[in-house]
Amino acid sequence: MAKAPRQADSGDYGAQSITVLKGLEAVRKRPGMYIGSTGENGLHHLVYEVVDNSIDEALAGYCDRIEVTIHRDGGLTVSDNGRGIPVDVHPVEGIPGVELALTVLHAGGKFDKNSYKVSGGLHGVGVSVVNALSERLTVLVDRDGARHQMQFVRGITTQKLTVIGMAPSTGTTVTFKPDPEIFSVLEFDWGTLADRLRQLAFLNGGISIVLTDERPETPRTETFHYEGGLVEFVQWLNRNKKPLHPKPVHFTATRDDIDVDVAIQWEDGYNENTFTFVNNINTHEGGTHLTGFKSALTRTVNDIAKKGNYLKKADFTLSGDDAREGMTCVLHVKVREPQFEGQTKTKLGNGEVEGIVRALVNEHLGQFLEEHPPVARAIIEKAVSAARAREAARKARELVRKKSGLENAVLPGKLADCSVDDPSLSELYLVEGDSAGGSAKQGRNRQFQAILPLRGKILNVERARIDRILGNLEIRAIITAIGTGIREDFKLEDARYHKIIIMTDADVDGAHIRTLLLTFFFRQMPELIEAGYIYIAQPPLYRVAKGKEEYYAYDETERQEFTTRLEEKGSRGNVSLQRYKGLGEMNPEQLWKTTMDPETRTILRVTLEDAVEASKLFDELMGDDVEPRREFIEANARYVSVLDV
Repeated sequence: MAKAPRQADSGDYGAQSITVLKGLEAVRKRPGMYIGSTGENGLHHLVYEVVDNSIDEALAGYCDRIEVTIHRDGGLTVSDNGRGIPVDVHPVEGIPGVELALTVLHAGGKFDKNSYKVSGGLHGVGVSVVNALSERLTVLVDRDGARHQMQFVRGITTQKLTVIGMAPSTGTTVTFKPDPEIFSVLEFDWGTLADRLRQLAFLNGGISIVLTDERPETPRTETFHYEGGLVEFVQWLNRNKKPLHPKPVHFTATRDDIDVDVAIQWEDGYNENTFTFVNNINTHEGGTHLTGFKSALTRTVNDIAKKGNYLKKADFTLSGDDAREGMTCVLHVKVREPQFEGQTKTKLGNGEVEGIVRALVNEHLGQFLEEHPPVARAIIEKAVSAARAREAARKARELVRKKSGLENAVLPGKLADCSVDDPSLSELYLVEGDSAGGSAKQGRNRQFQAILPLRGKILNVERARIDRILGNLEIRAIITAIGTGIREDFKLEDARYHKIIIMTDADVDGAHIRTLLLTFFFRQMPELIEAGYIYIAQPPLYRVAKGKEEYYAYDETERQEFTTRLEEKGSRGNVSLQRYKGLGEMNPEQLWKTTMDPETRTILRVTLEDAVEASKLFDELMGDDVEPRREFIEANARYVSVLDV
């Protein structure tokens, strides 16, 4: 017998129950929807939104200088010498243009095709969101010979547009202080801002971006200005490498209102570093522009190889991976109306861009290589060498496949697998050493936690070709256990675990092993990082105990706090202190309680915020050149809090 439909209790639910968030209230109510987070990333996103407006003026040809100043009071100023935000009254809204831009979502000149040909800000949320999330904001507009000022508090206008003086030139200055009611982090980071502003200066050659920090006793200032644009960008990325040709291949071209700017340089290493941008937005998920570039590059290199008889007796064509080995490339396209796809909205979807990029790269790269035979020869000889290594790697890869769980369920012998079959519930611990591996196997929850002990330090993949990488027993064990394959064989859906946790000792050797593993994942399986599958375990440094009471401290501050707490508890014995130098010093119960129990452990998810900076850092730390590594250590030594000698 069918049940009668359940009658809803509508007594308390009527039109009056529907909340309408007016103006910028919605932004303050749900800030994460607009800037991603209320932590460090969201805080710096505010700066990028304001700077993007200035960059749009630069793209339109009206601005060549942007100044960003961090103030001691926690505020920040962005100033440019563009045209100035319009101050005349909007014909429909009835308020000045500057007030409209700062108080209404999705209002701005970038939505008018006559104002801006292209805009990076279309990817963002607008300066009105910065206003909504600021404790206070002041805007100065120099325009029409006058200086205009408006002030706001948490998005609400407190001073209407007022002329406060004369202005000999034009420009916009925005000063804001992030709202402590919204943000959990309130201090701007110099390095984070410098990385982004440097990148913008490279992508927009000729403009000057000045970053000043007033917080130190002696204010710090750095100017980013690169007349060479992408050429200097590639040279900067390759500054610690040995290029095969002195100057990057570079060309700019326009077709069907789409601008394409490309710089490429090959070096003697084995990793490919291709970075793509659309209207200054880092499209780290790629898209149609990257697809067009890759297909054109492969075709062009093969065509030149055949025309110049560079392959000679070789009975094969060069693959895309062969052609791109050791290549550093920056590709920047400017599109009137970009369409973004992907989870993070950083994948270009415009279909027309693929064909345009492919045609322009075919034409201009082919012409360059024909006119520069020594460069063409160096590139093709490297690609041929890569093809021979690829054949050796294919044989090694087949060996890995034969031993993989995808074919016959034969997993590495030292892997203690979990019993659950659902990858979303499964965890794989990569553990330093057999001793710690033994403790982890005994202490784990066998249902969902797998343990793979690693013997010694794995191969540094930054300095190795793929055939050597696949010849390393420890790396093969990792690949087989995870189940996704690597590089062109990689399939994220085949991952056997959605949490891969690196667990090493809290000492220098442990940090080195952790860095080697991160280098491997970044260079060979970056999709695991992008999917959020890679984690770092945080084992404690100390056990502080008195009688039956014990605490585990993860840093020196906690150790002192726990020690003081126990010392104040009377005379039930002395406080005992144990310093863990290795995971193997903990018994299985302690390892579970401190580092493996999901209820009590701390694990850090590895994220990829900026692929350009990440690649540069791995190159500095793990590459062949010693000098950059020494400079990095000298610059960062003061941040080391615990060092085992």
